[in-house]
Formats: sequence, C-alpha cells, structure tokens
Amino acid sequence: MKRWIAAVVLGLSLAGVAHAAIDTYEFAKEGDRERFRELTKELRCPKCQNQDIADSNAPIAADLRKEIFRMLGEGKDNQQIIDFMVDRYGDFVRYKPALNAKTALLWFGPAGLLLGGVVIIAVIVRRRRVQRAETPGSLSAEERERLDQLLDKNQE
Repeated sequence: MKRWIAAVVLGLSLAGVAHAAIDTYEFAKEGDRERFRELTKELRCPKCQNQDIADSNAPIAADLRKEIFRMLGEGKDNQQIIDFMVDRYGDFVRYKPALNAKTALLWFGPAGLLLGGVVIIAVIVRRRRVQRAETPGSLSAEERERLDQLLDKNQE
C-alpha cells in the first residue's frame, strides 16, 4: 500500500513538472504564431546560456516568452522585439549578435586566430628550409678530394 501511495505521489509530481514546461498562447493570426516560434528560437536564455528561450524551462525564459507574446499582441515587429531584448539583456541574448564595435572580435576573432596560426606555421617552415640550405649536406669536389687523401694516409 505504501508503495502504491509513493508511486501516485511521484506520478503526480512528475506530471506537474511536465505540465509546467508547456506554455499555451492564443494568437489572433497564424503569422503571429510563426513569428513567436522564430523569435523564441533566435533568442538565448540568459540563465541557460546555450539554450534558446523556446526550449528552456528556466523561469526567466518563461517570462521572456510571455513578454514576446505581449509585444506581438501590441503589434510590434520582430526588430522592435529583438531590440527590446538586447537593450534589456545585452547582445548575449542573441545567438547571432549584430556586427558592431563591441562584437567585432566575436565575429572576426576566430578568422584572425586561424590566419595568425597559418602565418606562424609558414614562418617556421621557411626558417627550417633556410637552415637546411645553409647546412651543407654534401661535400664539394675539392672537399671530397681532400677527404679521400686524408683517409688514404690513415690507411697506410
């Protein structure tokens, strides 16, 4: 009997958690529903960091979804909604932040590091080639002749 009660309590608590993650919104137009989906997929949850607000169960993500729904109801366009979120939470809230002075390193940093690595490797390879060219691997004809004479003297 105790196991049955524990199973019922556990089942009810899990059902409550699963139900809490689902938001239901009634949209006036089907286009608003699609815009809501796009916006919630494009914006990052400030708490979860690598999860969009559409998939996040964090309370702040639920608040952001409600805010987006409210602003869609007011007739605001996508750019106004994104600008509001960026003003409030910073460029971090966008998965693809706009290119400006603050985000230039984010956009061009990886390419700069890759280019720098290629330049360093090219310099290293060139130096090794120069060192090999300066270090004689074979003797000149005169040096071979002299070496042969010295070896012949030693054998006698």
